[in-house]
Amino acid sequence: MKRTVLIIGAGGVAQVVAHKCAQNNDILGDLHIASRTKSKCDAIIESVHAKGAMKVDGTFLAHELDAKDTAATVALIRETGAEIVINVGSAFINMYVLDACIETGAAYIDTAIHEEPDKICETPPWYANYEWKKRDLCAEKGVTAILGAGFDPGVVNAFARFAIDEYMDEVKSIDIVDINAGSHGKYFATNFDPEINFREFTGVVYYWEDQQWKETTMFASGKDWELPVVGTQRAYQSGHDEVHSLAANYPKADVRFWMGFGEHYINVFTVLKSLGLLSEQPVKTAEGLEVVPLKVVKAVLPDPASLAPGYTGKTCIGDLVKGVKDGEEVEVFVYNVADHKEAYEEVGSQGISYTAGVPPVAAALLVASGEWDAQTMKNVEELDPKPFFTILDRIGLPTRVEFNGTDKAWNE
Repeated sequence: MKRTVLIIGAGGVAQVVAHKCAQNNDILGDLHIASRTKSKCDAIIESVHAKGAMKVDGTFLAHELDAKDTAATVALIRETGAEIVINVGSAFINMYVLDACIETGAAYIDTAIHEEPDKICETPPWYANYEWKKRDLCAEKGVTAILGAGFDPGVVNAFARFAIDEYMDEVKSIDIVDINAGSHGKYFATNFDPEINFREFTGVVYYWEDQQWKETTMFASGKDWELPVVGTQRAYQSGHDEVHSLAANYPKADVRFWMGFGEHYINVFTVLKSLGLLSEQPVKTAEGLEVVPLKVVKAVLPDPASLAPGYTGKTCIGDLVKGVKDGEEVEVFVYNVADHKEAYEEVGSQGISYTAGVPPVAAALLVASGEWDAQTMKNVEELDPKPFFTILDRIGLPTRVEFNGTDKAWNE
């Protein structure tokens, strides 16, 4: 049984991960959290203790770490004795942390595809450009690496696997729908790192259809979705991580991702992009100062973690999966609804951070128990979803299913 967890990152998602690990430290053992700014880690640990989140008395220590320094990460893993590393830092550090886990033998869990600062929307399948290149090495060394174990990617991958396994003989399409029907009360803000958020939407939108990669542009394709709890919501086809792995594992199915946006967000985004302020490429000011426009925009926008206290409303994220069963066409919607206010009251973070931060802890618990200790590299849809859902039900993100006019828990 693997124990002792090292959390890398100190943002809103890391705060959720820290609280959920603390709530399950009877299983996960000693806890550690590391970031470039140790004071942020200290604040997260203080919030854990303020909420009385530690299930049993135990260690929870903060560390300063530049995670792009693989040797430093290796040293910290060995110093702490961490057997599970949950990487919820920037997507720019994935490969460095993965390399450290491969060297030390620690299990690796992340929530997004690796990115390089000077590249956006890379050629699909994106995972093949980075993480999948280490797949054989993980297998050779017996290192467990679970990729994209947040909500989307992550839980939605498990939703797809579950819908196909339980309800279909053949899958035709997987449409992932992500709706945030909440309100943060700010003029304009992003729900997670603005730099990563905008990079998702400024380049090519890749999707998998007719067994080939196709391209569109952001906001070119939108439709209204009728969803549980949040009602009718407008969503637009977007590029996203999970499309790249689901297309590889279910190549005969069309795979698309849809994200909800309001008109205000679209208008502000369009102005920023049109002015060149969302560019990841450096420019020089009249004074000769070199700046990256996207980083400037990030610097002036609200910190996503600061949105939590006043956030209200709910999220609805799910998969509409269509296929064939016993010669008949079927469709099933597997989903979760989360509440911003409830998330803040429990862990001090808003609902988007909550949905992203709870699943990697569920994955860590499954690695600890051995059920997901694959000793190789896996995307979430390549693992049994049922124990994942069982833990998610217990720790805050219950899974529900709409099928044939009924709405029920996944295991009813």
